[in-house]
Amino acid sequence: MNQLNPKPSSTKQPRTVMPLQNAQERKRNFNEVPLGYSAEQALAEANRCLICKKPLCVDGCPVQVKIPQFVELIAQGKFDLAAQKIKETNSLPAVCGRVCPQEEQCENRCILAKRGEPLAIGNLERFAADWEREHIPQTGSQQINPCAKKVAIVGSGPAGLTVAGDLVQAGYQVTLFEALHQTGGVLTYGIPEFRLPKQVVAHEIENLIRAGVKVELNTIIGKTLTLNELLDEEGFSAVFIGSGAGLPSFLDIPGESSIGVYSANEYLTRVNLMRAFEENSATPIIKGKTVITIGGGNVAMDAARTALRLGAQKSIVVYRRTQAEMPARIEEIHHAQEEGVEFLFLSSPLSISSDSEGFVTGLICEKMELTEPDSSGRRKPIALPQSDFFTPAQVIVVAIGNRPNPLLTSEGDLKTTSKGTLHAGEKDGRTSRPFVYAGGDIVTGAATVILAMGAGKLAAKSIQEDIGPALE
Repeated sequence: MNQLNPKPSSTKQPRTVMPLQNAQERKRNFNEVPLGYSAEQALAEANRCLICKKPLCVDGCPVQVKIPQFVELIAQGKFDLAAQKIKETNSLPAVCGRVCPQEEQCENRCILAKRGEPLAIGNLERFAADWEREHIPQTGSQQINPCAKKVAIVGSGPAGLTVAGDLVQAGYQVTLFEALHQTGGVLTYGIPEFRLPKQVVAHEIENLIRAGVKVELNTIIGKTLTLNELLDEEGFSAVFIGSGAGLPSFLDIPGESSIGVYSANEYLTRVNLMRAFEENSATPIIKGKTVITIGGGNVAMDAARTALRLGAQKSIVVYRRTQAEMPARIEEIHHAQEEGVEFLFLSSPLSISSDSEGFVTGLICEKMELTEPDSSGRRKPIALPQSDFFTPAQVIVVAIGNRPNPLLTSEGDLKTTSKGTLHAGEKDGRTSRPFVYAGGDIVTGAATVILAMGAGKLAAKSIQEDIGPALE
């Protein structure tokens, strides 16, 4: 389906910049910040691709998207076919095009980067997926053979959705069990609307449901049903566990139980899943004139930027190293800075102050300095003596990581690590229990969406190898 006349290829033209909402406007709304490519912009960017015979970009993609092929289809104006090509290996292209760290993966391997800027692979993936969603009518549901083997998926986050997509395409009966009242896992409750619109997530999941995936909401595996019941009584041939790492870590400092202290998990869930930002929302949340977020990852950036959109006059990020060491994506840090988020680097929390009624009044920190790099190249922060300082605030968000909820990992015959994560094969997703597989944050701890999806693809392959074809 040719949409526009393709332009002649040119590798000398600069990377096509995606337009953004104005920073001063967007920091007070929850609308998506990057506005997406127009068709003309997508064509211009796709025509920068060299269509390498040995595409290193594909090697950098955890789900092995056929990048040169889909980019070439965009360059030819065949946007619908480009989307279909992506979905041969990626069930969530509109999600990945928005939140995956392409700069560290596929784009990092792009040959164009040797002499200039890499191809904007993520932007093009988003364009193809969005174009299909906006222009191609949704078709009817696919019927799965009732005699096909059954596979249970625990958790409807990126890992579980990937396993479900791969297995339903292979003809298995797939049931997703989700503990919450909405599907999507961290895509729904963790990532803010301004980075990942929930209608995009819902559309991707609806595609899987139409393909034949069954969804059971409000079902806690380990409580509502056990693994034993799934395998021995409910007739499932295999179970994949992709329930993520939803148990927040805290600092264990004085005052952390004060009113106005949130884990980033709770803070973002109240806003993203429970819509606390809406004027008539029944979900309570303390907003505060000054909000401090502790941490340096993408979740910390999400919380700090959310605070501004909830009306904070000041949003401050406290991080014990420098900006160079922050694990957050450069793009997310840049967007936060544009919106006015302040940063206190080389600062480590000591205690949280509160008033006589228990409400937060501020954070006491000490200044840090970095040692010389150790054998791993990491510089360790150490405290400077008598460097304590106080920063007033009414809300403090702790964004220093999550770990798996032990409800499921404690079930018999499942080997866990010292960090409480499930032990599973890095290349096959097999756990210590036969026909039980795992992947994503419940195995690695908090990581990226695309790494969870990559683990899901490996586990789906192992499931097919172990239980055999869907129909026998």
